[in-house]
Amino acid sequence: MTLIKSISGIRGTIGGNIGEALTPLDIVKFASAYCTWLKNKYPGKRCKVVVGRDARLSGTMVRNVVCGALLSCGVDVVDVGLASTPTTEMAVTFEKADGGIILTASHNPRQWNALKLLNEKGEFLTAEDGARMLEFAEKEDFTFVDVDSLGKIAEKDFTMAHIEAVLADPLVDREAIKNAGFKAVLDAINSVGGITMPILLEKLGVECIKLNCEPTGNFAHNPEPLPANLVDLSQTVKNSGANLGISVDPDVDRLAFICEDGTPFGEEYTLVSVASYVLEKNPGPTVSNLSSTRALRDVTEAAGQNYYPAAVGEVNVTTKMHEVGAVIGGEGNGGVIYPGLHHGRDAYMGVALFLSNLAHKKLKMTQLRDSYPQYYISKNRIEVSDPKMVDSILAKVAETYKDLNPLTIDGVKIDFEQKRSWAQLRKSNTEPIIRLYCEAPDKESAEDLAGTIIKLVDSVIKG
Repeated sequence: MTLIKSISGIRGTIGGNIGEALTPLDIVKFASAYCTWLKNKYPGKRCKVVVGRDARLSGTMVRNVVCGALLSCGVDVVDVGLASTPTTEMAVTFEKADGGIILTASHNPRQWNALKLLNEKGEFLTAEDGARMLEFAEKEDFTFVDVDSLGKIAEKDFTMAHIEAVLADPLVDREAIKNAGFKAVLDAINSVGGITMPILLEKLGVECIKLNCEPTGNFAHNPEPLPANLVDLSQTVKNSGANLGISVDPDVDRLAFICEDGTPFGEEYTLVSVASYVLEKNPGPTVSNLSSTRALRDVTEAAGQNYYPAAVGEVNVTTKMHEVGAVIGGEGNGGVIYPGLHHGRDAYMGVALFLSNLAHKKLKMTQLRDSYPQYYISKNRIEVSDPKMVDSILAKVAETYKDLNPLTIDGVKIDFEQKRSWAQLRKSNTEPIIRLYCEAPDKESAEDLAGTIIKLVDSVIKG
């Protein structure tokens, strides 16, 4: 396995050789490079960084190495311990810190971990800042301080501050949720959400049945909240007579729901549902990445507002949200970004807004799901033997559909307006493949469109 380096941090498996896994030496190198980036941004200042982690088996080890590197560089540390990604992000602003490091590999399996890097706003580094940090790491451009200048460490817990901020938001209708008498099954995949999400649900007056809520780091199933991984949650919802099921990933920034009959609400529709509610209460622009369902655009335009696309990646979505003043945004993988609280994916806020919507609508989950525009996304991988051909393939697709003015901010995306469908091709940064996403009002149309695009790509490959 190759160590994955990007502008947002470093990710890899624990155990292996340097360059092939996330080793303690890699952790020291990138944490120290981050300190160099901070010192260049704030010359002469003694910087403060928040560090939080999910419940992965490697979490304590990685935390110790990261904190040691920060202290060695003369940076003060606020260790928030077991904390979700959104809680760590908010802790940066609560503490008025200069940055933050989140230790989580998000939805990746238990052997993975990562360092995700934040700026003083508790948001992921911009492309420019991330590239600068990577330069410092490559050059090993960092300095360790003498014994009198070592950083200091403090331990604090911001979970309740985060939850209280969610509950205080004017769009969260605690009374309506409590009066609805919801019963929910929570699958927190043996990580930090198993401790924290039940607190939120209790304060909202929701009866919570816990599933995989012990934060052992031994994930009970593949942690990505996809239907194939949520079979036990679906069954428990049906058997218990619950109104819904709630699934979060290990760092609690992604969110998926199960309907009362055990069927998936649809991860793509987490954001759509929350956005429809926000637009009713606080109209304004919306943003999602180019790979997300068209349904968000539909509900936005039905509310008389403007929808804006962004390149894939949370930092790209938040950048566009800042630019257009979006009232809600996110990604189709269940990532809800509500700027009324902060510009980061936040499953706590997503749950509170979703339940507010469900309580107001007085519908069953299946009825709520069916009330939104229905689409199906076909996801495919196209292997390319010669990686150098990828750019030529994307250029050919863009040329073929030039009359439809394809978007090229993230691969190539073509909108077929009359058929209410679209296709997007993106090259992978880690594999010699092209990812192809096609969406249409039904499965057959989406897969037919995918077949057409694949034939076009094959014709370019074969010359």
